Amino acid sequence: MTTRRNRWIRLGIPLAVLIVIILAAVLGGVLGSRAHHNNSRSSSQSAASASAAASSSAAAANSAKAELGIYPISTDSQWMVPIYPSTTNPAAFSTPTFLPASASAVNAWPTDTFSPSSPAPTSVRTDRPRLIAPAYKWAALPSLISADPYLKSWNDTIFRNVSQYMTLPPVVYHLDNSSGILDNSREVKMRIKAFAYVYRFTNDSSVLDRAWSEVSNVFSSSFGPSTDKWNSGHFLDLAEMSAALAIAYDWLYNAWSSDQRGQILNALNTFGLNYGAAAYTDPSVTYAWWKTNTDGNWNCVCNSGIVLAALAVLGDDTTGNAQTILSLSNAINSAKTNCAQAVSTDGTWAETANYWYFGTTGHAEMASALMTATGSDYGLLTGTKDSPSANANLFKTGDFHMSVFGMTSLFNYGDHGPNKFSTTANSMMLYGQVLNQPRYQLFQRDQADAAEPWSMFWYDPSVAGAYWDGRALDMNFDDSLDQWVAMRSSWTDQRGLYLAMKAGQTSGTAHQNHNDLDAGDFVLDALGTRWAGELGSGDYNAPNYFVGENQGDPRWTYYRKMTEGQNTILVNRANQLVTAKPTILGYGSSGTVQGDTTVVQVGEDDTAFWVADLSSAYSAQNVQSVKRGVRTLNGRRQVLIQDEIGGATTAWQWRMHTNATVSLSGTSALLSLDGETMKIDILSPPSGAVFSTSDAVRFDTDVTPPAPDQSNPGVMVLIVEVQPGSGTTTLEILFSPQWNDGGSEVGSGQVKSVALSDWTLTSHNN
Repeated sequence: MTTRRNRWIRLGIPLAVLIVIILAAVLGGVLGSRAHHNNSRSSSQSAASASAAASSSAAAANSAKAELGIYPISTDSQWMVPIYPSTTNPAAFSTPTFLPASASAVNAWPTDTFSPSSPAPTSVRTDRPRLIAPAYKWAALPSLISADPYLKSWNDTIFRNVSQYMTLPPVVYHLDNSSGILDNSREVKMRIKAFAYVYRFTNDSSVLDRAWSEVSNVFSSSFGPSTDKWNSGHFLDLAEMSAALAIAYDWLYNAWSSDQRGQILNALNTFGLNYGAAAYTDPSVTYAWWKTNTDGNWNCVCNSGIVLAALAVLGDDTTGNAQTILSLSNAINSAKTNCAQAVSTDGTWAETANYWYFGTTGHAEMASALMTATGSDYGLLTGTKDSPSANANLFKTGDFHMSVFGMTSLFNYGDHGPNKFSTTANSMMLYGQVLNQPRYQLFQRDQADAAEPWSMFWYDPSVAGAYWDGRALDMNFDDSLDQWVAMRSSWTDQRGLYLAMKAGQTSGTAHQNHNDLDAGDFVLDALGTRWAGELGSGDYNAPNYFVGENQGDPRWTYYRKMTEGQNTILVNRANQLVTAKPTILGYGSSGTVQGDTTVVQVGEDDTAFWVADLSSAYSAQNVQSVKRGVRTLNGRRQVLIQDEIGGATTAWQWRMHTNATVSLSGTSALLSLDGETMKIDILSPPSGAVFSTSDAVRFDTDVTPPAPDQSNPGVMVLIVEVQPGSGTTTLEILFSPQWNDGGSEVGSGQVKSVALSDWTLTSHNN
C-alpha cells in the first residue's frame, strides 16, 4: 500500500490521533469492470420508487453487508483517506438504513433497562459503568464484534495500540505557552480509554497496573506544580484531564482498590472539580470566561470534561462539587446555550472545519454520558417535550463534516488547532445513532480515526448500505456566518474532482479568532492530489496571535492569516476588512446524486455554480464591487473561477497557493504534482494580465508582524496581477486537470464568456 504524504497537512496541524488502522476487504464477487455506469438518479425518479427500493431489500442489504465486509480496500495520504473498490455492480451497495431486527443475521444493541420516568442529572444509574458504555453494552459487545467486521477491526486496533502504550513511560508533564498541558491531557485520555477498554475484556492485571501508573502519574509530585496541577488558567487542559480520570474511575471502578478510588476521587476534586464548581459559583474567577457567549469548542470541551467527572464520582463525592456542576442551571445549561449553538442553521461549525472535531467530541461525550448515566441528554442533542432541543439544526452538522471533506483532506480553512490525540470524528457515530442518520455512521466507520473505544459503543451494527447512495454531489451552505459551497464528481473516487469555496464573515469574534481574512478562498482536488491548498495555522505561541477583533490587530499581520496568504482576491496588497459580510448572489446544481455503485458518470452538461458578492470585504476607496463565481464544466472535469471587479482604482491580484511545480507561458500555467498535471488558462485576459509566481512570503511593504512568519517550504503562489481600469474588469481562470483516463486530453477548449449575473445551469452549454 502506497502512502502519499500530504504537504498541506504537514504545514498545518500534525495529525496526532496516533491510531494506525489497516483496512481489509472481503470483496467476494462484487468487483465490476471500469466500464461507465450511470449512477445519477434522474430528477424524474419518483420518491416512491426510491422508497420501495430501500424497503424491499432489508435481507439483501444484510447479505451485501456480510459479503462486502469492510468497504475500503486501502487508504492513502497522510489523512488516511479511504480508497474504495471500483465496482459497477448495483447490488453491492444500498440505501443507508438501520436494518430491522427481523432481518436475517442482524445483530443490534439490546435495549437499556435503565429508563427513569423523570430523569434528573443528579440521579444516576446504580450499576457501573455509568459513562457512555453501561454494563449491558459490555455484555453484548463480544458477540457483536464477532459478527461485524468493522467492530472487529476497531477492537483489534485498540488492542494493538495498548500493546504499544504498554511499552511507553507515563506521559511527561510539558507546559506549552499557548496550549498549556492540553497535549498531555488528551494523550492521557487517549491511553486511559484504551487501557480501561482492554482490561474490561481481558482482566489482565498488567494492563490494570499500567493504567494505574498512567492515572497516578498525573497527580504525582513529578507532574507539574503542587497546586493547580491541571492548569485551570487554560481550562481545556483541566477539563480533558478530568474526563480522563472520570473514565478511569468509572470504567475500572470495581477493579480499583478502595485506596486507589480514594486517590482518584481526591485528585479529581483537588485539581478538577473544585475549579469546575467555582466556575459557576464564584464570579471572581477569571478562568471561566468560556461558560457564556462562547459558541465553540471551548465551551463544549470545558463543560463536557467536568460533567463526565461529576457523573463519575456522584454519590462518592462529599464536597458537593459534583452536585453543583450537574445542576441544570450550571454546566448543562451553559452547554445548551453555547456549545450546541456552534452549529449554525446550515450545519456548519462556527469556528473552522478542524475545530469541529474538538467541539463535537466534547458535545457528544457530554450528551452520551448524561444519557447513559441519568437517562436524558436534557436537550443537548435530541430534546424532549419537557426539555426542547437546544439546536434544531444540530443534526445537519454531519452533512457539514462530510461535505467539507475533500478527496485528499479537509477544506481546512482557518486555524487547525492543537494535536488531536483522543479527539476524533466519532461524534458522527453518536449523531447517526441517536438522530437516526445512518449515513453519518456509514461515512465515519470507513475513516481511520474510527478505531477507538467510543466507536465501539456509539456504532450501531444494524446499520447497512452505502453513505453515498442517494447522496448529492453538491452542497450549498448559506448561513450568513460561513457561506460556502462544495462540489464534487464523486464521493468514492479519490482521483475525482472536489472544489470548495467560501465567503462568510471575516470578523475574528465571529469565529473565536480562529479564522483568516479569506472571503473568496478555495481549495481544489483532482487526480488524487490537492492543487490549491491551505497553509493552516500560524504559530499559536506568536505574540498576540489571537488578537484579531479589529482591523489593525496583530493577528492580521501574520502571513498565514492575512488575505495575501489565501487563495482569493487581493486588492491594493491590503487585507480584507474584518467587518465583511458577503452575500450569495446565486447557486445552482444539476441535482446529481451518486447512485448505488462506486463508479459515477455524469452528463456533459452536468454542473454546479456559485456566485458571491465580496464587495463588503474591500475598502470602497480601492474598489467599488468585487464578485466571484465558480462552476464546473465539461461533465465536472474542469473548473472555472470568474472574478468581476468594478471601479478598481488600484492594481489587484488573483492568488493561489500550490505545492506543484509551475511552468509558465504567458496566459497559461502548467502545474505538475505527484506525477499528475493541471493546466490553467486565463481566458480572454484583461490587458497585460499574465501568470507569475512567487514564494509564499509577505511583501516587503507589509507591516512587520510581532514575530517572524512561519516558513512555507515547497509552496508557490500563482498570481495574476490586473491593473486598474474603467468600468468592470472580468478575469476568467480555467482549470483543466489532465485526466488521461482513456478519453481525450482536456485542454482549454471553448468556454463561453458569460457575466456572473447571467450564470445559470445552462448558461455555458455548447
